[in-house]
Amino acid sequence: MELRFSEQDEAFRREVAGWMADNLCGEFAVLKGRGGPGDEHALLEGRLAWERKLGESGWTCVGWPKEYGGRGCSLTEQVIFYEEYARAGGPGRLGLMGEGMLGPTVLAFGTEEQKRRFLPGIVKGEEIWCQGYSEPNAGSDLANVQTRAERVGNEWVIHGQKVWTSWAQWSDWCFVVCRTDPESSRHAGLSYLLVPMQQEGLEIRPIVQMTGTSEFFEVFFDGARTAAENVVGEPGQGWKVAMGTLAFERGTLTLGQQLAFQTELQEVIEIARRNGAAEDPAIRQRIADAWIGLEIMRYNALRTLTNVDSAQLSREGMITKLYWATWHRDLGKLAMDVLGAESEIAEAAPYELTRLQRLFLFTRADTLYGGSNEIQRNVIAERALGLPREPR
Repeated sequence: MELRFSEQDEAFRREVAGWMADNLCGEFAVLKGRGGPGDEHALLEGRLAWERKLGESGWTCVGWPKEYGGRGCSLTEQVIFYEEYARAGGPGRLGLMGEGMLGPTVLAFGTEEQKRRFLPGIVKGEEIWCQGYSEPNAGSDLANVQTRAERVGNEWVIHGQKVWTSWAQWSDWCFVVCRTDPESSRHAGLSYLLVPMQQEGLEIRPIVQMTGTSEFFEVFFDGARTAAENVVGEPGQGWKVAMGTLAFERGTLTLGQQLAFQTELQEVIEIARRNGAAEDPAIRQRIADAWIGLEIMRYNALRTLTNVDSAQLSREGMITKLYWATWHRDLGKLAMDVLGAESEIAEAAPYELTRLQRLFLFTRADTLYGGSNEIQRNVIAERALGLPREPR
């Protein structure tokens, strides 16, 4: 793992930083720092326009091969891009799931026809994707998926329900894990379908969170359809493809996420200095622990990247979700303790919250969504350490 950057890398860093400074201004200036945890609903039209701006300028999908619209950037350059994006205050990316999850999955498992159909819309920032994994009885236990799809002529007809679907209301497409073999169970008989969101037979309902916003949605499929060719990999091989998607999720995008975490931590530090909380030895130690934890997170992410192109989740990568979710939840607690009594006062009526209040409330869910901490520990024990499976 190389932790130093070459002069060529630093020149690329200056290019990225310069572009961000020249473009995250004017009509886009209001987007700085928006769209983070608990704020995903903010300034949607502006952020959609920002996605298209990034696409027009060649700053989406920087790690993708050039023949599919990317820049072909090295892992080091991808790290630099996401770091500088976060450092400049780039807004939360609405194209994140397409660029970081669906696109790499299609590149690894899709046909040439699927690559030509679906990748350009992601590169241009014109098509937004969401993820159809979790269900009421299949959250962290993805193998328990009950949503089913039946091949009827040249289409798949889908029935079932997905939940905790981020950005469903604003998405054009959803990658859906569903059961296509009615006689199958657990990991077998699943397929990975690409489903248009704007159609009859598909209903989207918002889930109001403690933040007062609705980033998550329930999605009901009642005869929704997608073309027969919109299955990634072979029918029945959806588990393998779905696990590949999760491996890509642990890739370079985590470094941009960590720069956003650093911005949040810096805000907490500045408040602690300003209001005197930094004089409390216990608070000061917690701030130091948070800083150390963030550095550890970064080094492990860099180590994990050595295996990111394999579409297999490395042993190092298996700890990523557990580690950052726990760290981020604790940062939310630290923020409230640093604010003290001020943390109890809303910014405005009836329920307008400050950035750090939204952070605290949203991070209560960090250790649940994307696989709860309990499930993550089982994954580490069984797949990384080779321990016996948990009794069922």
